[in-house]
Amino acid sequence: MAASPAVFSCAKDLSMQIRNVAIIAHVDHGKTTLVDQILRQCDVFRKDQAVQERIMDSDDLERERGITITSKNFAITYKDTRINLIDTPGHSDFGGEVERVLKMADGVLLLVDAFEGPMPQTRFVLQKAMKLNLKPVVVINKVDRKNARPDEVLDEIFNLFLELEATDEQLDFRGVYAAGRDGWAVGELEDERKDLSPLLDMIISHVPGPEVKEGPLQMLVAAMDHSDYVGRIGVGRVVRGTLKVKQPVVLCKRDGSVIKTMARQLFVFDNLGRREVKEVQCGDICAVVGLDKVDIGDTLADAEHPEALQIIEIDDPTLSMNFRTNDSPGYGQEGKYVTSRQVRDRLFREAERDVALRVEEAVDGFKVSGRGILHLSILMENMRREGFEFMVGQPQVIFKEIGGKKAEPVEILSVDVPNDLSGTVIEYAATRKGEMITMEQKEERTYLTFHVPSRGLIGFRSKMLRATAGQIVMHHRYHQYEYFKGSIPERTNGSIISMHPGRAVAFALDGLQDRGVFFVEPGDNLYTGQIIGEYSRDEDLVVNAQKAKQLSNMRASGSDRKMKIAPAVKMSLEEALEYLNRDEYLEVTPLSMRLRKDFLDENDRKKAAKRTKFSESAD
Repeated sequence: MAASPAVFSCAKDLSMQIRNVAIIAHVDHGKTTLVDQILRQCDVFRKDQAVQERIMDSDDLERERGITITSKNFAITYKDTRINLIDTPGHSDFGGEVERVLKMADGVLLLVDAFEGPMPQTRFVLQKAMKLNLKPVVVINKVDRKNARPDEVLDEIFNLFLELEATDEQLDFRGVYAAGRDGWAVGELEDERKDLSPLLDMIISHVPGPEVKEGPLQMLVAAMDHSDYVGRIGVGRVVRGTLKVKQPVVLCKRDGSVIKTMARQLFVFDNLGRREVKEVQCGDICAVVGLDKVDIGDTLADAEHPEALQIIEIDDPTLSMNFRTNDSPGYGQEGKYVTSRQVRDRLFREAERDVALRVEEAVDGFKVSGRGILHLSILMENMRREGFEFMVGQPQVIFKEIGGKKAEPVEILSVDVPNDLSGTVIEYAATRKGEMITMEQKEERTYLTFHVPSRGLIGFRSKMLRATAGQIVMHHRYHQYEYFKGSIPERTNGSIISMHPGRAVAFALDGLQDRGVFFVEPGDNLYTGQIIGEYSRDEDLVVNAQKAKQLSNMRASGSDRKMKIAPAVKMSLEEALEYLNRDEYLEVTPLSMRLRKDFLDENDRKKAAKRTKFSESAD
């Protein structure tokens, strides 16, 4: 129920109180839905305005997948207090987004599902908030859900705080019970379920206002935006002093260099948009126009006192992939940007915006490192939608040396599966060097926790979805580096490879169905060396998919077979990346995705295999 305009005012006074709050939670725990209701009840929209659901998920990919990928800033005005809110991603692969925007906040709104309780990402984001000494406000969301257990979840949250070694002040957290979809929050479950004012009141009373520091200007750039008209826009929080329009300032870069510049325009966040102002007070979050060479992590400082702030600490990437220009037959037919220079510029441009991404030039392309397959696949999907053509190789984990020994990243895997299928998951996890930590049964479901090397999780989800008929729910997050766990078996099935170029013929595919499953359909245009299916054995099979039926004048009753071709297997981008072997690449274009061998010619593949075998025997 919407509150009255007298309560949710829209004051423009710069001297009003400020609260900077980041909304953090595990994926699908209802952050963006709760934000929708906050915006509605703060009269951000007109009464008759048609508003789409999940208004903060503005990107097409976010709407298609139902997840938040990039953090967004917005502000509401409640009881003469401007509350700067930051909607953050809930998936662990986008943890870099969360880590950098937490620098702008004084408190966090921790959302936890009333049924699922604290999940892996809940622990991850809360741990980061604790390190920065941010004040938490807990929201136990979806209490109207069937089988909700709000009291038990509250105890689990308190235990999580204890495990993370929270201070006494942090342990004395406040919270509300809420149903974000219906737009109400209550201090106690017996209270009247009216609107979200108890939550907003708690933010004002429990989250401290920003500390006001007098002295020369210091502002940490924690996010970036771009405009075709004004160029780069730096978004951050004024940590010390006051920032004024046309004020001479310097950019203290991460490499130690200093660049003289000027703040040409200043904007503070107002509802879903921005409002231009003449000056920004200490503690407020603003957007600065006119900083041509600004990057995330830079410090905007006073020209006469160029003091840099501490650089934003981001966890290192755990997974890397090799990006190459597309050299398949027919390259450039579907994409607009195909050259190495265009791919390079796009990757380095992304690395400037995404602080968790690393891009390095390699001999045969570009080594791109990130937090996980989803992190890198979102980049690929954005690139293909922009018109890029490129190829990517098999995902590789990033090894380190600790104490003179080889170490690899290990992740915490949480699994929710029906009781009768738990054995299947445990057995497969053991083959991937997984170590079971906990096992708990609740009604008809079993909850399992494993420590699994990141290598073992590549392809794990798709395999288990098939083995459990889609009934498994799993999440994982980075835990730590541990000593190398030993070899893990790769894909056990070989590939079916096209022998010739041309269109696939139904007669040929029908005759080859007993050899495996196919990724292509009759009529698809193929090329030599393209992977068109998965072989039922552990070796590769080269086939003629263009073989047509021989036509003659002779016919015999019943001699012609009736063709029944099984539907082709269509993989998503993540599934295709997990399917790849070491000698295979994924060709990505705006219109299609194709699997192919590194060497298209069969003789070249045999020579490469001999060289690899010889080098391994020499070692």
